[in-house]
Amino acid sequence: MLDVAVRERVRAEMREVDLPAGTALCRMGDAPRHWYGAIEGLLKWSVSSADGRSVTLGGLSVGSWFGEGTVLRGVARTADVIALRDSRVALMPAEVFEWLRGSERSFEAFLLRQINERMHWFLGNFAAHHLLDTDSQVARALVGLFHPWLHPGSDPRLRVSQEEIANLSGLSRQRCNAALRRLAAAGQIEIEYGGITVIDLPQLRSRVLAAASF
Repeated sequence: MLDVAVRERVRAEMREVDLPAGTALCRMGDAPRHWYGAIEGLLKWSVSSADGRSVTLGGLSVGSWFGEGTVLRGVARTADVIALRDSRVALMPAEVFEWLRGSERSFEAFLLRQINERMHWFLGNFAAHHLLDTDSQVARALVGLFHPWLHPGSDPRLRVSQEEIANLSGLSRQRCNAALRRLAAAGQIEIEYGGITVIDLPQLRSRVLAAASF
């Protein structure tokens, strides 16, 4: 949505970072110096407590842009972003982000839509935690990786492990694996070496909607 001159200026200011699996892109308490875009890999957005417990807020896959909330508020980051697998991320400096927001109405409109979609998804996550059974929670984690706005680059063959899906669904690996096997038996996914192929995305979506009215 940006014209050529603006795109060129943005590209000149951008840089990329490679993250080996298990490393942090940013940590809770970090100053918000960049807006991020996932180019390759898979990351998780999570919050940890002092006693070691953690809650996964969501996944960040190819095409996901994230981190605008803390840049807009100008406060320290309130969550960790960790690479679940080797990943590559684009970094837009906060100064460029603010320049775009102040000068490009199309960028401001993009941000408004992005924030609204994310807020709606988080409200759904809250409801899911209280209302969905295990299978539907796992189905929702899978469906979330195909959100057309937050995860526009997803392919039906997800290169994700069962452990990664457990992280994204907030379940133990054992409970998640059992749920994945039941979804496979229902013909909605196929579990294979190195990933999961989503065979029937509409059925996965209906499973989630049928389990909770959010």
